[in-house]
Amino acid sequence: MALFDGAVLEDARTIMARYPEGRERSAVMPLLYLAQSVEGYVSLDGMRAIGELLGITTAEVEAVATFYTMYRMHPTGEHVVNVCTNLACMLRGAREVHAEALDAAGLQPGQEVSDDGLFTVHEEECLGVCDFAPAVQVNVANHDTVTPERIRTIVADLRDGRTPEPSRGPAFRSYKEACRVLAGLDQPATHVAVASDPAPAAPAFAPDLSQGSSVGEATP
Repeated sequence: MALFDGAVLEDARTIMARYPEGRERSAVMPLLYLAQSVEGYVSLDGMRAIGELLGITTAEVEAVATFYTMYRMHPTGEHVVNVCTNLACMLRGAREVHAEALDAAGLQPGQEVSDDGLFTVHEEECLGVCDFAPAVQVNVANHDTVTPERIRTIVADLRDGRTPEPSRGPAFRSYKEACRVLAGLDQPATHVAVASDPAPAAPAFAPDLSQGSSVGEATP
């Protein structure tokens, strides 16, 4: 159970303590986020360790991890960029945004991690914000109405150590940091360096979601 040693094991126990006795297996999702905050993805060793902690099988943990796209089953870069290419986003140019993201990050189609270890670009089925197509998530933070030019700026900012300002909610400096917050262990940092080039304003016909979810993909 090497993944959950020392301080990480204490974090795991803190997560499990949120649930009533006999219901600890309900902690599987935040524990998967905890594993991602350490390794950047959910490894087989991570799933085995979670199963041992919760008294369930590795297969039961894997069933959850592979059902949700927010759990990464392969190694990732420091930053994970999700580009929605579902119908609404595709009709508004998401294919071009995705292609530009791959090129800016230095990735070939099918390549999981850029050679410099900084980027993973993932083609997402749906991000649930069709009014703001094309939609992109950067380390789970939403960016609305992203153009090919905008995604290139976002990738350049990340490469230079700046954190692009999302359309709503907090920004995260890395994918691992976002996963730790989603595990419920940390509050979003208030000192992130926000890039000077803000996201474009939402189209006039879009509803005001400024009071919406503070993170990207919702956690059931």
